[in-house]
Amino acid sequence: MAKMAQVLVVMDMQKGFSDAYQFDDLIERINQRITEYKEAGLPVIFIQHNEKGMLQGSKEWQFADDLAVKDDDLVVQKTHLNAFYKTELNDLLTENDLDQIEICGLQTEYCCNATITMAHGLGYQILMQSGMTTTYDNQFMTAQETIEFCEDIWDSNFLTFI
Repeated sequence: MAKMAQVLVVMDMQKGFSDAYQFDDLIERINQRITEYKEAGLPVIFIQHNEKGMLQGSKEWQFADDLAVKDDDLVVQKTHLNAFYKTELNDLLTENDLDQIEICGLQTEYCCNATITMAHGLGYQILMQSGMTTTYDNQFMTAQETIEFCEDIWDSNFLTFI
């Protein structure tokens, strides 16, 4: 089992993103981390994106069917790429003395990057396993190239890979 942080933060693993690069494989890896955290008695926080085509209550907004999220899990709703922006995430972490977080989910260059950068700026220690985010091909890079590009920037600058 890989090293764990004090809390696992799972970003935007929702039905509306199910066509992202290797989405189903990522769910399997995230579910393994969720199991490890819960067996260790450590919290898991699920972030759920709400905007445009992912409006609260819509099919696209719902968590992916195979994601190991339970009705009593902690869920933070967000309307911005940055999961800290106008949400209770920072309060949840500080009230529970959680200053070391592991992040996984999607979208690599948007929500994950914005949240990682902000968490770093707020003084959190961030851990991540390589390959634990996903995204889409774009006009400049394939999804895999984008993941590698972002991981290269994050490595030792914003987080520690475990």
